[in-house]
Amino acid sequence: MRKLIIGSSQLDLTVGAISANTEKIITTLNAARESGCDLCVFPELAIVGYPPEDLLLKPGFVRDNLIALEEIAANTKGCAAVVGFVDKGDDLYNAAAFIYESQVRSIYHKRLLPNYSVFDEARYFRPGTSELELINFSGVRVAMSICEDAWSPTGPIREYGELGADVVLNLNASPFSVNKHQTRSKMLSVRAQDASVSLVYVNMVGGQDELVFDGGSIFFDASGEVLFEQERFVESLGIYPLLLKDRFRKRLLDPRGVQANPKMKHSREIIVDRLSETKAVVVNSVGLTISLANPMPGVMSLDESVVERDMGIEGPFLNPGEVYAALVLGTRDYMVKNHFPSAILGMSGGIDSSLVATIAVDALGGGRVAGFAMPSRYSSDHSLTDADLLARNLGIELSVIPIEGPFVAYMSALTGALGPELKGLTEENLQSRLRGVLLMAISNHSGAIVLTTGNKSESATGYSTLYGDTAGGFAVIKDIPKMGVYQLARWRNALAGVELIPTSVLEKPPSAELRPDQKDQDSLPPYEVLDRLIEQYVDFDMTAAEMISLGADPELALRVARLIDLSEYKRRQNPPGVRVSEKAFGKDRRMPITNGFRTESYEVSD
Repeated sequence: MRKLIIGSSQLDLTVGAISANTEKIITTLNAARESGCDLCVFPELAIVGYPPEDLLLKPGFVRDNLIALEEIAANTKGCAAVVGFVDKGDDLYNAAAFIYESQVRSIYHKRLLPNYSVFDEARYFRPGTSELELINFSGVRVAMSICEDAWSPTGPIREYGELGADVVLNLNASPFSVNKHQTRSKMLSVRAQDASVSLVYVNMVGGQDELVFDGGSIFFDASGEVLFEQERFVESLGIYPLLLKDRFRKRLLDPRGVQANPKMKHSREIIVDRLSETKAVVVNSVGLTISLANPMPGVMSLDESVVERDMGIEGPFLNPGEVYAALVLGTRDYMVKNHFPSAILGMSGGIDSSLVATIAVDALGGGRVAGFAMPSRYSSDHSLTDADLLARNLGIELSVIPIEGPFVAYMSALTGALGPELKGLTEENLQSRLRGVLLMAISNHSGAIVLTTGNKSESATGYSTLYGDTAGGFAVIKDIPKMGVYQLARWRNALAGVELIPTSVLEKPPSAELRPDQKDQDSLPPYEVLDRLIEQYVDFDMTAAEMISLGADPELALRVARLIDLSEYKRRQNPPGVRVSEKAFGKDRRMPITNGFRTESYEVSD
């Protein structure tokens, strides 16, 4: 029986930060060597970060990444490394390099390039077409693959199995979405079993603009059983001693199989002998995880006690813990990687701002978050009371800035130009825009980023004010439907074991408080109904006829679909925020603003 001790480097990397990423890779490689690893695997495009987007069009960017690969190679004495990078030949390739004893021994080019959802790889890369290589690393046949290569049942992993690979390394930058972890794990298990190979899936972790990578790196044996799994949403080095049995390879020994598969004639095996012994360190059969995280004081630790606890809270998310963890990590990394010293937000005493404030404190610590209540003549007393109670529960400062004075001044100025009858939406939206102006002024003065508090239900239907409540730098809950907001708030309270977000906030009817006795349901259907229609129209691309066939009120289905269509211009001007669904507004759903196709043209009756 042969043994290969493999390190799985689940790293939080930054797009474009080639020097910092390289330093982190080398530091982790050294830790793997000291821990007895024979081989250390890093994520997809680890040197440049993912997704690099149009940085790939800059020749200097690609050149610097190749120089960094040489620097990493110089640090591979005693421990091999498999590193994701950008290769340049006749074109650009999403590539992985097998490096050992200062030499690049083999390079693999990703064959299956995703070009859907948030992925645009065909815009930048050419798919790999060169012959497959097996690296015979001291008697263990090792193969490389990258992310999407694993999703196809007839892709490279199956081919490697036919060629006699012992273990396939799969480098990933696979972003989080709700319930994807379970789907991914089942798929990888099937790939390992079908190809009869051990499979090592190494994923990136951390936030990059709107994407969150959840880690969750996994080792599978050749029967598809999970051998070892790293925690999600945390940076770590996983170490596992992979035991490889000598097995009877029916496909290899059957000449008909060889003749039937012409790809087997277009492959080669590279011999890589160990020139130095790794440090003798005992790693037990269940594996070892070394934490690489360096958390800020006072922030939430995103361990399994958070991620895997649903607390029995009902709502749209099967696992609210993983969604909350993604929001915290995405917010934290956006702040840290873009060097914002602190965050501010408007706190109205409503459910949305209460949840955003709580996430911000969990992500950054109470000392780096400040709230501002900006009451108007229409604000209720309990709104200010609720905001104050939440601030005290979270341990953050709350400042009160009434907007009555500037509101009167603006109304007076506009009356001269527009006449005395300034009512309705003009008056309502002016209040929201005044709050946006004040928050942005505070941001200019302090350097803090403004966190907006709008949710997906509001963004979908345009129930927001341009340059008002949409003014800011990061939209934490932009992809969370309203009913999900309530679920996450209740989940966070259950996790804390105390009333962190006041019960009064959870129980009162949602309201923008821009006119007397205003309620959201004056303008929108009940959120449990609205969210279902949004999911049908946006996530599943249903027609109005299909929505109606599933029980939707015909008039309401048409109205909601039309609101979504007409609000595209607003969504284009919203700040970025954490993506948790597979159909977030933005790259997942790219609709034209000038769009003559309307829901009214759908056939809604027989």
